[in-house]
Amino acid sequence: MNEAGHHMGFLRELTWSHVLLIIAVLIGYSLLVQLVRRIVRYAAESAPPHRRLLILRTAPIVRLLIGIASIAIIVPLLVEPTFENVIALLATVSLALAFALKDYVSSLVAGVVTIMENIYQPGDWIELDGAYGEVKAIGARAVHIVTADDTEVIIPHTKLWSTSVFNASSGKQSLLCVTNFYLHADHDGAAVRQALADIAETSRYRKPETPAMADFG
Repeated sequence: MNEAGHHMGFLRELTWSHVLLIIAVLIGYSLLVQLVRRIVRYAAESAPPHRRLLILRTAPIVRLLIGIASIAIIVPLLVEPTFENVIALLATVSLALAFALKDYVSSLVAGVVTIMENIYQPGDWIELDGAYGEVKAIGARAVHIVTADDTEVIIPHTKLWSTSVFNASSGKQSLLCVTNFYLHADHDGAAVRQALADIAETSRYRKPETPAMADFG
C-alpha cells in the first residue's frame, strides 16, 4: 500500500484500515441510496396526485447530496491535506472537468450564437436533428421543441455546428402547411383537387390573402 501511495503522486500512503473504511463508505453509499429511493417512491405513491412528481424530483437531489458527502469522507483518506497535494488534486479535477464539460461549454457557446444570430425564437416551427415542432423555450444548453403530437423534445445547441436548421416560420405569424393526400388512380383527380382546395379555403386558420393550392405529385 505504501509503494502505491508513493507512485500516485499526491495520494497519501494507504493502510488497510483506510482501504476498509473506503469500502465501508462505498457500501454505505449504495445502501443509503437504495433506502432513499424506496422511501421517496413510497412517499410519492402515498401522497396526493398533485404532489407526486414534486416528491419524485427529490430522489436525484438527495442521491447527489449523499454522493458529495461520500466523496468528502473518502478524499481526505486518499490525499494528504498539504498545500502541494491540494493544488495537485485541484489541477487533476480541473483537467477532468474540462474534458467532461467540453460538450456542455460547446452547447453554451452555440446557445449564445443562436440568440445573437436569431436563428430561431420561441413560437417558430423548426426541424432540427430529425424533430419538427414549435420552439417553446431556448435554454442556455438546449432548445425545447413541442412536436405536433404534443411530445417535448430537448435538443442540445451543439447540433447547430453539425446539423441544418429548417425554420418554417422565421418569426412570422403565418406558417405554410403541407399535407399529403393519396388517391386511387381510377378517381377523378381534378375533382378531388378542387374539393381539397375548397375545403382549405374555408379553414378559419387560413389568412384571406394566402392561396390554398392542391397539386398532383
